[in-house]
Amino acid sequence: MATVQVSEAEKVYILHGIRDDLRVDGRGCEDYRHMEIETDVVSNTDGSAKVTLGHTAVLVGIKAEIGKPRPMVPKEGYLEFFVDCSANATPEFEGRGGEELGTELSNTLYKVFNNKKSVDLRSLCISAGEHCWVLYVDVLLLQCDGNLYDAISIAIKAALFNTKIPRVHISSDDEGGKEIELSDDPYDCMRLNVENVPCIVTLCKVGHRYVVDATLQEKACSVASLIISVTHKGTVTCMRKVGGGSLDPESVYEMTEAGKRVGKTLHAPLMKLLQEEESLGTKRQKVGFLG
Repeated sequence: MATVQVSEAEKVYILHGIRDDLRVDGRGCEDYRHMEIETDVVSNTDGSAKVTLGHTAVLVGIKAEIGKPRPMVPKEGYLEFFVDCSANATPEFEGRGGEELGTELSNTLYKVFNNKKSVDLRSLCISAGEHCWVLYVDVLLLQCDGNLYDAISIAIKAALFNTKIPRVHISSDDEGGKEIELSDDPYDCMRLNVENVPCIVTLCKVGHRYVVDATLQEKACSVASLIISVTHKGTVTCMRKVGGGSLDPESVYEMTEAGKRVGKTLHAPLMKLLQEEESLGTKRQKVGFLG
């Protein structure tokens, strides 16, 4: 993870501000930085999204390919995650510096998203036990300024919303085997229901309080963080503690309740924004990568 050096005087300044619910950039403890979301930004994918959160930038591309269902769940498809930590994001990722973080992020994303409570995996099944859709989710970290998990989860939800999977037609040949034909009509496609797809909320314990969407400077003052994935109904689907410090039970409870509250309020405006952008079609203003 990208880190910055913070002097003792800066730490005291940050701690006192958070204690009074006034952070260095003027936000409250449960406020996010300015966020920008673009969908359909990579032409050779089935779904894509780019999210900028403060100075953290993440690009997600999703490719759908036909594979074989896993033996334990023959009637479900699945997701595969790969996170690439670009050396452009921070000098610490040069060489093999970002591999460990990439693996850690991939494992967490797998736990959060690759389950039937988050994504309707049954809708990805083509033929039980024989064929299913496998969604390969590639995450590229373009710029790193703290709070990677939240930015990545929002980008994945936006990319899943944007994903268009070709309609499949199954027919039998003369020998009784199955033939799979994919529709070449770009409008004849299947869309995923992303209503239950969770968003991750990361809360950092700084002093006796906790903050949402911590910057690298605030992260340097934090002893431990709690990563919580929350659905639109406020249900917690996954929780993980990171950092070398400890959290007492009362802090864990308070941070969990705050995470549920923040996560629940994050979904409605996100879905509204995605639906508005979708409704614009070709009329939407192209910015960022497509500008």
